[in-house]
Amino acid sequence: MRLSRSFFPTLKEDPKEAQSPAHKITLKAALIKMLLGGVYSYLPLGFFLLKNIERVIREEMLKCGAQEVLLPALQPVQLWIDSGRDSVIGDIMFRFQDRRGRNLCLGPTHEEVITDLVKGFINSYKQLPIVLFQIQTKFRDEIRPRFGLVRSCEFIMKDAYSFDSNWEGLDKNYKAMFEAYRRIFKRCGLDSLSLQADTGIMGGAESSEFMVLSDSGEDKVNFCKTCNKYFPFSEGDNKCVECGRKSEVKAVLELGHIFKLGTKYSEKLGLYFLDEEGKRLPVIMGCYGIGVSRMVVAVVEKHMEKKGVIFPLEVAPFEVILVSLDSSNSEIVSCAERVYEKLEKKVRILFDDRNKLPAGVKLNDASLIGSPFFIIVGKRFLSEGKIEIEVRREKKKIMVREEEILSVLTKLIKNERKEC
Repeated sequence: MRLSRSFFPTLKEDPKEAQSPAHKITLKAALIKMLLGGVYSYLPLGFFLLKNIERVIREEMLKCGAQEVLLPALQPVQLWIDSGRDSVIGDIMFRFQDRRGRNLCLGPTHEEVITDLVKGFINSYKQLPIVLFQIQTKFRDEIRPRFGLVRSCEFIMKDAYSFDSNWEGLDKNYKAMFEAYRRIFKRCGLDSLSLQADTGIMGGAESSEFMVLSDSGEDKVNFCKTCNKYFPFSEGDNKCVECGRKSEVKAVLELGHIFKLGTKYSEKLGLYFLDEEGKRLPVIMGCYGIGVSRMVVAVVEKHMEKKGVIFPLEVAPFEVILVSLDSSNSEIVSCAERVYEKLEKKVRILFDDRNKLPAGVKLNDASLIGSPFFIIVGKRFLSEGKIEIEVRREKKKIMVREEEILSVLTKLIKNERKEC
């Protein structure tokens, strides 16, 4: 892709509305743009990042045997009344009537809808287990939207649901999802914590929460330096049970939550099956959520640096950005064009081919765009016939000849993937 033909309107100045360092970068790098409080548009660069995160999630869900569906955002309020959560959700639900007078809402989550869907098709133990997932927009009328995508009124989630005929099956699916979540966060360059958590409005027998340490985080955990362990947050004089020493409070951002729902929704909404003896029993359910749009913030915050961000290779919008530093010099321009033609079908590359811009402006934009590798064609090519490859995370610069560029870059990318 050529930057001269792209819509990447990066900002020179820090945006005044930014509420955290990560929020500042998402706005300054033109990943997102606020339409109104709590509602954001994804610009092309942010959309590339989002889709790469979604790809990682999809791959790991498919490894778990989950099948993808897409459920409606419009939901009948009656489903929520039937489940008993209508009063629990309260004012965060967007509610309205359509022209037919039907009471509808914009889905804040999809447990009721997926239960209603599956009950129309499942009636025997032979049809179980099933795991379904979707990546879908959710809507919550937040009183106080904060930190950009962290707490917004419209956000993207991955939610998966397991349906089993026995508790052993639920345990198996729960463990499989637990491990899948660890892999997802690791592949996206995030060091996740997992703790036992309250089941809250979701209900059920057990849940685990996945978090990352974060300045944008609204939740807290206790950390014991001596034991090097994290614990659920509690007020007061917190001492670690294992060593008796006082723990520290750390801010965290919740990215995922998995639940053993049991029969809470199946019993209330009529999802039953016949077992081997013909006995009618409620299906045993689990649900597994990841805040996909929150992961955009978490990845940015984790991989920020002084001038911008260095995205992990797995989710980076572009693996490489190629910069032609002097557009007035025909030799430099011609070399950059040849390099681009050689690489464009081999790697995800963005070519900054813009004319009449200072080198500093191009390099500043390159830092905001966040590719883990830079290729720079400048004066060294004129004097030595060399092109610079910058491995940004290692702060390492390698000078290579034009004919070596593909082989050297391919090895560097391969090594980066191994480390991830």
